Amino acid sequence: MSTETHTHAHHGGPRIYTANLFALLFLTIITVAAASFNFGAANVVIALAIASVKAILVGLFFMHLIWDKPVNAIILVAAFLFLGVFVMFDFLDVDSRVNFQPRNLAPMENATPAPDSMNPLKTAAPKPLEPAPAAPEEHK
Repeated sequence: MSTETHTHAHHGGPRIYTANLFALLFLTIITVAAASFNFGAANVVIALAIASVKAILVGLFFMHLIWDKPVNAIILVAAFLFLGVFVMFDFLDVDSRVNFQPRNLAPMENATPAPDSMNPLKTAAPKPLEPAPAAPEEHK
């Protein structure tokens, strides 16, 4: 029998995971609180920033990247940073987009009403198609 002892790297422990739990809960509370305020165009940016920090915490601690090779943690953090940069390019043209109104808004006061011919409840039902007349048979 072998009497070798294998040493495993210490990956956290209850204290670190509890601190991570409280950090994630705190960030969730911040997310809910931020959703109750209207920051305008910054709503999405704030939500994505908080979600990215939470994802980085999960990746570093629960996927054990913090105790792995440092390059893996750097790649994770860099991936989220580049994702943020690429998403920010999507918001550069927000002012040039057409502002479509949702259908559940009340109609505007000066709006031109749609004609009744476009309302399926006010137009007559379409006539059913009639079968084509049968071709006369030729006698031989």
